Amino acid sequence: MKLIVKRRKVPLTIRKLRALTRRLSPNHPKIPIIINDLKKREAGYKGECSIDFPLGFLEPKSYFIFHDLRLQDQSRFFQLDTLLISKKYALIIEVKNIAGAIYFDPHFNQLIRTIEGKETAFPDPIIQVSRQETQLTNWFLKNGFPSLPILSLIVISNPQTIIRTAPENLELHYKVIHRDALPSRINLMEHSITDSILGEKDLKKIVRILKKYHIEAASSILERYNLNEEDLIKGVICENCKGFPLIRRHGTWLCNQCQLSSKTAHIQALRDYFYLIGTTITNRQLRDFLNISSASSATRILQSLKLTSKGANKGRVYSLNFDE
Repeated sequence: MKLIVKRRKVPLTIRKLRALTRRLSPNHPKIPIIINDLKKREAGYKGECSIDFPLGFLEPKSYFIFHDLRLQDQSRFFQLDTLLISKKYALIIEVKNIAGAIYFDPHFNQLIRTIEGKETAFPDPIIQVSRQETQLTNWFLKNGFPSLPILSLIVISNPQTIIRTAPENLELHYKVIHRDALPSRINLMEHSITDSILGEKDLKKIVRILKKYHIEAASSILERYNLNEEDLIKGVICENCKGFPLIRRHGTWLCNQCQLSSKTAHIQALRDYFYLIGTTITNRQLRDFLNISSASSATRILQSLKLTSKGANKGRVYSLNFDE
């Protein structure tokens, strides 16, 4: 049966960008760039999610499916939207969510999108998946696995997107397909490759090692946009009217704008801290970020979250974990 080994979740970069847009002033000069980047990444993620439905039509076979797999090849990392592994082959699926009409230019190795009369050039995804094939091949060799055929597909997630290329580029339709053609193309691959390369034991070992060696990207979103903590708006944001800062009284957060009261409004604020500042927090840091003065109130909040910690008294450091 199909087995999803690594499930899809909202990418970490999107979660960080969402937190950043909440914590910057609407008038901050970097906001337009950040919102534009967020929209692009959310569109890409929506495209990736769109293949989950057609993948569900695959015949019950021994497919192991990884979503958003990030591996290290020598000193570099490479990330795969979706990877299918079977006893016969590995299939890299790169999803592109691009509307309008797209033209694969084989001469200059670029993808040209035309929408509402405007042309925009993108990097050639053919080159991208070719590089990924090489990197995954190297990864298999490095980890001592048998030489497994590695195939790739570029899936256009928007069914209304028009795909074109030069007349001499006859091989494109083998590599680029619309989303709804994915199950039939995979079935065609399955029948065209007759020999099983991997035994059951090797297949399970590859799956286990792939899962073990996935490494989540951990770059600082503040550094990416040349920001620092002083740029962030601190305090607890009202989940109802988005006003802030909320006031804490007798263990409850109160909003002066909409009169909302909440016992747990600080959790979203600490989630923002986790994505923007760091994975550990002290009592003093919590008080500073939540805009509260009472050390005992901060201690009660930290204890209510049942966080692991190291150290004692003022030197105690708590570990945050909002891995969604």
